[in-house]
Amino acid sequence: MRMTTDDDALARAAAGGDRDAFAALLGRHYDRLFAFALRLTGHRAEAEDLTQDICLALPAKLRGFRGDARFTTWLYRVAVNAAHDRRRRAATHAKAADGWGDWEVARRAADAETQDATGWLAQAMTALKPDLRDTAILLLAEELTQAEAALVLGISEGTVAWRMSEVKKALRARAAEEL
Repeated sequence: MRMTTDDDALARAAAGGDRDAFAALLGRHYDRLFAFALRLTGHRAEAEDLTQDICLALPAKLRGFRGDARFTTWLYRVAVNAAHDRRRRAATHAKAADGWGDWEVARRAADAETQDATGWLAQAMTALKPDLRDTAILLLAEELTQAEAALVLGISEGTVAWRMSEVKKALRARAAEEL
């Protein structure tokens, strides 16, 4: 009986939840749908994916089938829309991937700059006299106040301030030498 039932009747029955009607529609139009998807995409694997997407969405889409056009015309429209959606998603993913790639390149460049600067600073700190290096580390790396650093080092706050002034002079002089 299903073989003689027209597509519109099968589509209405499938929209109502009739699984046999849905299976009959797919059996009748799957090869045509796949061939159309292959022409739309130009690649077998993409056509298989597109056809699978359409078949998965078809039960929900059938609820919107009004029968204003032949079922095959409606099915082609569903396929074209699915292909457009798939292309848009692919373009969005590609754009996001490009942006991600650009971001990653920029991040790596920034990391390299930071590493270069950190390497330069580490070398410059190593070249400082030990008392200056200790003072700078307490204030800059450990974020102690001058009063706290003075307590740790057993010196006056004025001496801490003088040492930091000397650290700045030494770092400026080293940077000037390298230019």
